[in-house]
Amino acid sequence: MTTEMQEIAITEDKPLLTGQADTTKDAELAARILLDQGQEHSVETPHGVLHVTLHGTRTTRRPAILTFHDVGLDSKSCFSPLFKFEEMQEIVKNFTLIHIDAPGQEEGAAAYPAGYQYPSMETISEMIPAVLQFFNFRTVIGVGVGAGAYILARFALTNPDAVEGLVLINIDTNARGWIDWAAQKLSSVTSSLTEQILCHLFSQEELSSSTDLVQSYRERISKAPNLSNMELLWKSYNSRRDLIFDRNSAFKCPVMLVVGDHAPYEDAAVECNSKMDPTTTSFLKVVFIRVSSVSASSVCLCFFSPLLTSSVLLQMADAGGLPQLTQPAKLTEAFKYFIQGMGYMASSCMTRLSRSRTTSLSSSYSMDGSRSRSRTLSQGSQGGQMPPSPSQTMEVSC
Repeated sequence: MTTEMQEIAITEDKPLLTGQADTTKDAELAARILLDQGQEHSVETPHGVLHVTLHGTRTTRRPAILTFHDVGLDSKSCFSPLFKFEEMQEIVKNFTLIHIDAPGQEEGAAAYPAGYQYPSMETISEMIPAVLQFFNFRTVIGVGVGAGAYILARFALTNPDAVEGLVLINIDTNARGWIDWAAQKLSSVTSSLTEQILCHLFSQEELSSSTDLVQSYRERISKAPNLSNMELLWKSYNSRRDLIFDRNSAFKCPVMLVVGDHAPYEDAAVECNSKMDPTTTSFLKVVFIRVSSVSASSVCLCFFSPLLTSSVLLQMADAGGLPQLTQPAKLTEAFKYFIQGMGYMASSCMTRLSRSRTTSLSSSYSMDGSRSRSRTLSQGSQGGQMPPSPSQTMEVSC
């Protein structure tokens, strides 16, 4: 018996799995690389194939964060600076990311043949349910920019049960009027496609200053192998229809509107905000963020709670036309509290920015001077309910 036990002990001491430690390290490294680069998929939909990139695990316990990019961009160039930002990782590790590229807009996409009938904005929005079904997600939190914001907004209006929240950056819910149509026709004659798209993406201040960001995207768009595909998406976006909704038939989910100061679609985003119902607190929370360069001390901090009944106007410094590229820190901060207001990541700690400003920032409500209430970021959702209020915008800066 002793001999057998000794033989067993000797057998266990032998390096039967040589290189096991190295293999494990290689597997972990490969997994990290895969999560960073994402898993690319071609998803068949009733209206064609969509290129989709998934980051993280396919856990369906929480909604996925689904993004849709703007014209002239793809999912990487539109969202990488935001979702790879250091403090965004606290959010990313808790959710699955699904990045959708509009048809023919992904990196390396082949040009469509002449005469190809590109899908409309409505048709593209109808392709999204197939993506959710492919990855077995019932609900999502949508994050869209420009054309992508329009597409996700339309998707949310037609599929309210599939959307738990919306972050809409630089959205224009209106179709182009006759004046806009004539201006676009004139622009197509006097300006190149690249310059037209740049005017759509950036503010006039950024274009006049010819910032490094503008120059880099000018080069990227002008030299894109699929520039003809971009033109098709651009024409499709300019042919969009009005999104029909009002305070009686608005979104059935929390919505955060974001627009840069002096951005091309600033007025359009403000108009969209005016259509929201700020009093329906049982199912609707609307937060409006104007990213502004008015004050160097402005900060994007707000606690998004279920009791929030009015639009909130927060100012961020030097955001320009694409705040997710120029101000990822401040947009991350807003997004984090937006998600917490939806009931996710409730135990998440505040970031360095919020900790340093907690005592100085509060949003207050008053009615006829008889009721007032102040809430700091650290107070959470405790306290009594705010009284109903008419549509209004509260400006918070410090």
